[in-house]
Amino acid sequence: MYCRVAQLFSAWRDVRHSPLAAGDRRAHCRGMHTLVNAAVNTAVSPSVRIGIDLGGTKIEGVALSAEGTVLARQRMATPRNYLDTLVALTTLVHALEHDAGALDAVSRATVGLGIPGTIVPETGRVKNANSTWLIGEALQTDLESRLARAVRVENDANCFALSEASDGAGADGRVVFGVILGTGVGGGVVIDKHCLVGRNRIAGEWGHNPLPWPRADEFEGPACYCGQRGCIETWISGPGIAADHARRTGQQRTAADIMQAALNGDEAAAATRELVVDRAARSLATIVNVLDPDVIVLGGGVSNSPRLAEDIGARLGAWVFSDVVTTAVRRHVHGDASGVRGAAWLWPTPLTSESR
Repeated sequence: MYCRVAQLFSAWRDVRHSPLAAGDRRAHCRGMHTLVNAAVNTAVSPSVRIGIDLGGTKIEGVALSAEGTVLARQRMATPRNYLDTLVALTTLVHALEHDAGALDAVSRATVGLGIPGTIVPETGRVKNANSTWLIGEALQTDLESRLARAVRVENDANCFALSEASDGAGADGRVVFGVILGTGVGGGVVIDKHCLVGRNRIAGEWGHNPLPWPRADEFEGPACYCGQRGCIETWISGPGIAADHARRTGQQRTAADIMQAALNGDEAAAATRELVVDRAARSLATIVNVLDPDVIVLGGGVSNSPRLAEDIGARLGAWVFSDVVTTAVRRHVHGDASGVRGAAWLWPTPLTSESR
């Protein structure tokens, strides 16, 4: 079996790097990927699913049972170069398999990987990664070759959304929008337990739209690293909250400190928190107007502020184009573990006939 898998992987790599025209190469790659998955999936069992969250400073991995029970968990520092990252990922998978008891050909674990970027379908290479040593690398193909099995790779925000939609705060919704409010502002869309990635693989990137219904003192907005001004991310990310507070008060404080001080009665901090709630509600109202999700789940460091989800949810009705708004806005259930859990959920499970 694994000789056949190795042969297919080798053929697939040859096609990906061949001088064929782009359209022909994509067609060949799609066909080869189907064969690889068919061969590999006969040798792995989704009764043990491994999920890995590849972050800029740490790599975390988890092995889950079919029911979502954690069988093993490990983390390590993220290497700062590509080759060492591949070695670390391979080592982590093998260690988790050992700890979870998934070592033979019958119970070999599936592997899902969340990355701070995305894979370009036409080339199979990483783009938009803040871990810059991944950019331009064939991460999925190289890791599959080392592990001799198919690996499913998805953006880390999509993994968060999938985790919360599968067995977290959005488990009761068909359409779930997962929100990251942290160092940046990102998101992911999950429909019927499937990630919606979009034509350009940027579905859910609401943080790089302009702040809607801006007020006089919000024009033109702060400069964003993407080259635009006034992006949502520049207002309600952790650094954006701290910068806005400093502009208005002259105080240099972290977002976490500001949000907590607001709840403790600090008037200046309370004013900043009020702006965060208002701006987040305006921004998420546009998501409701376009996507109309059943549930919006908040994640990331800013989302840990008590009552933030409830306060934002109470404001949506003022901006949504509907006389009744029943969209639930909830704080995450799995927290920092959502990335690895979502990566594990990228694979199907015996509990459902649908491919996650």
